[in-house]
Amino acid sequence: MNITLENTAVIVPTYQAGKHADALVEALKLQPIHPSQVLVIDSSSTDGSTQIFRNFGARVVVIPQKNFNHGGTRRYATELEPEREFYVFLTQDCIPRPDALLRLVSSFEESSVGMSYGRQLPVPHARAIERHARLFNYPPRSEIRDLSDRARMGVKSTFCSDSFAAYRSEALSAIGGFPEDAYFGEDQILGGRMLLSGWKLAYCADAEGIHSHAYSLRQEFQRYFDVGVFHARNTWLLQKFGAAEGEGLKFVISELKYLIRHEPLSIPSAITRTFVKYAGYKLGQMESKLSLQMKKKLSANPSYWK
Repeated sequence: MNITLENTAVIVPTYQAGKHADALVEALKLQPIHPSQVLVIDSSSTDGSTQIFRNFGARVVVIPQKNFNHGGTRRYATELEPEREFYVFLTQDCIPRPDALLRLVSSFEESSVGMSYGRQLPVPHARAIERHARLFNYPPRSEIRDLSDRARMGVKSTFCSDSFAAYRSEALSAIGGFPEDAYFGEDQILGGRMLLSGWKLAYCADAEGIHSHAYSLRQEFQRYFDVGVFHARNTWLLQKFGAAEGEGLKFVISELKYLIRHEPLSIPSAITRTFVKYAGYKLGQMESKLSLQMKKKLSANPSYWK
């Protein structure tokens, strides 16, 4: 089977993407795709960034900002491109390297692979904590996972990132498509459903995109609060694949070793972040006991709780 991008839709949800739009468009020009294959779902930006994508030749669909939902908006995007064989999803700040999209979709040459995700590399100016997070989660070796891998990886076997991921339309339809109401973790929900339904999940280390973030302590807390909410609402993931705390311990040990070698002065910050993230995660798991107003304050996605 010789995979091409001819019947692939490249879908980019955006909001106020002006800081990244030019770089993303230039990167897309280096991929073997036609601009008409790019679908931008914009949440009513006011910075003029949609015009950059229109000038490139992409199809731009604008939705009300209040209607954005990580799962529901991506589901809507696939419904706008119903005849496509494959879907590639990018976030506005993920800049794919040349041929990265073809390399990612080439994982579907194995007919049992239903979804795949690429390697995310840190931005050039990233500090050590930010660099390690990418190196830990996106190693240089590709792999294809199936349900049997949950024995060695636990819930990490379902890991995927819609910042740079691809889906086989047939497989996506077979598991019911993107969840309609998922403000976080829609990619991991699909990863779990894929594995439980007999599909495989591919990690393509040779499909590379530049994408990383330097989070403040407040942002770290908010992100992990959302992770806790996600796990509290999707207990089936932990029941079927295993708890998340073990993987967190591996990350902490790996991070400290990395910082000792590369940036030891950041160790106190890393230790503080570990406690902040754990507190956010545990509080998120208790979301059913919190008021709506409190959840809006604690979440990285306050608009969802409106």
